[in-house]
Amino acid sequence: MRSVMMFCREFFGPNTSVKIYKKWGAAAVDVIRANPYRLCSEINGIGFEKADTVATAVGYSRDSIERVKSGVKYILSLNGQRNGHTAIPRDKLAAVSAQLLCVDLSLAAEVTDGMIAEGELITLSSGEGEPLVFTARSYRAEKYSSDKLSLLARLNRPVDENEIRLLIEKIEIGENIRYADKQREAISCALSEGVFILTGGPGTGKTTVVKALISIFSDMGMRVALTAPTGRAAKRMSEATSEEAKTIHRLLEMNYSDEEEPRFMRGENNLLEEDVIIVDEVSMIDVFLLEALLRAVKNGAKVVLIGDSDQLPSVGAGNVLSDLIASGKFKTVRLDEIFRQEDSSLIVYNAHRINRGEYPETGDKSGDFFLLRRYKDSDVAATVVDLCVNRLPKKYGEDVFSRIQVISPSRKGEAGTENLNSLIQAAVNPPSERKPEKNLYNRVFRVGDRVMQTRNDYDLEWEKDGRRGAGIFNGDIGIIEDMDYIDEAILINFDGRYVTYDFSQTDELDHAYAMTVHKSQGSEYPIVIIPMGSFAPQLKSRNLLYTAVTRAKEMVIIVGDPEVAKEMVDNDRHAKRYTGLELLLREGDR
Repeated sequence: MRSVMMFCREFFGPNTSVKIYKKWGAAAVDVIRANPYRLCSEINGIGFEKADTVATAVGYSRDSIERVKSGVKYILSLNGQRNGHTAIPRDKLAAVSAQLLCVDLSLAAEVTDGMIAEGELITLSSGEGEPLVFTARSYRAEKYSSDKLSLLARLNRPVDENEIRLLIEKIEIGENIRYADKQREAISCALSEGVFILTGGPGTGKTTVVKALISIFSDMGMRVALTAPTGRAAKRMSEATSEEAKTIHRLLEMNYSDEEEPRFMRGENNLLEEDVIIVDEVSMIDVFLLEALLRAVKNGAKVVLIGDSDQLPSVGAGNVLSDLIASGKFKTVRLDEIFRQEDSSLIVYNAHRINRGEYPETGDKSGDFFLLRRYKDSDVAATVVDLCVNRLPKKYGEDVFSRIQVISPSRKGEAGTENLNSLIQAAVNPPSERKPEKNLYNRVFRVGDRVMQTRNDYDLEWEKDGRRGAGIFNGDIGIIEDMDYIDEAILINFDGRYVTYDFSQTDELDHAYAMTVHKSQGSEYPIVIIPMGSFAPQLKSRNLLYTAVTRAKEMVIIVGDPEVAKEMVDNDRHAKRYTGLELLLREGDR
């Protein structure tokens, strides 16, 4: 172990070195020297660049076959993480690999073709020229999801039409409600189909349909599971339906292996007992989470998928909701009649205008949708801070700040979340001798700060009103209540759940005064402030602005250049995602 640690210390910290020793034991140094690129494929937390550094140190040449192989896999993986692709066209993959690795294009193409021939990579004809190239893992996720959804649709036992009509009428009489035609169609389809998709914008009655389905399925003696991809989305689902909703990770009983890899206890060998799985915010689900969920769904169960197809796609790889709808394989109902709108409200009205490619209308001083014109990024940032600290508290009371969420298109720049978090923190929670603070992972955390959990952590224990539980999820927002320098711990209050973080666990936290549009998905906030500063062209899209606006319940304030907002409305081009789910579903029909 000493010799392994001595060799690794040049490249890795102690924790990673121990992982390497646990993996390969006394043979670790020989394994690394023989093929250093196994580091990035077999050791969690080591990327290609680090493995490449080790390879150079032990004498690997730039054009070695193992280096090019590892580089090609790295590019496929990186494009999944950054751009949402599950595959890349063969010629593009070879060209990008050659450029990144500084090798001849012919070598990159030859190695790529060799990996395809050996089954290390998998291809799928796109019908548009070059075949798509997948890693085995990405292909497996999309292929399994396609096959399982098709199977669930085939195994379905539809409910008789007359029975459906009677069930709907019974709910209408009991609830003293009259469903719109599209809502009746949606309820009917969910009852008669094995896989059903419900989509629509804000205020179009998706929740009304879900509540009806829960009631009807329960009356039929069918067990229903409500689930969503994030903690905040699951919480919203619970509040809207008055039924328990779980994150997909919790539904699948996720924990961690010895290698700290997430794993699900629910799967093909331990299926979910529920007869109906209703999934909300499907646009946020990546293909790997979809695969994990479907592996746990028993044959014969119904799956109801709900989401807004006009919102941003998932942060992770895949384009699940759009691919499922585009395939035409499953019955889909789109709700388009607006119900949840007060006569004076412009939020839902403008969300639908934006979605249609029309510019939002701004109201008078008594309205709920405002545009404050600012043309310099510094002025945008200053106005956002002023709204949080002075203008809104002066008009609505000091406690209004807890109801405000700043949502920016970008992390970077003066009007990006990183700078805004620093400015707002300095204004609303400045340094004080009475407020302990600590610089952790290049961020100053201070008692009184609003912070956000950035990944699902099922082991974090909390206490609320004498009850104990575990699990804090990606997107959960809390307030730092206390800090203990001796025990190196931070106490955070997440809506009444008190959690103690070790200082070393704060890499899971970020400040939450401002967050990106992507991070806000699945959540709603009373007041949303949207900075419109200078940001990357790829962020100027209609669905990004639409997603930001639809996070607000009571008020939207856009701060910045109105021309930027218009550019976003005008740009209905969606960033191309290379995925296989739609292709595989269509292929299954042939």
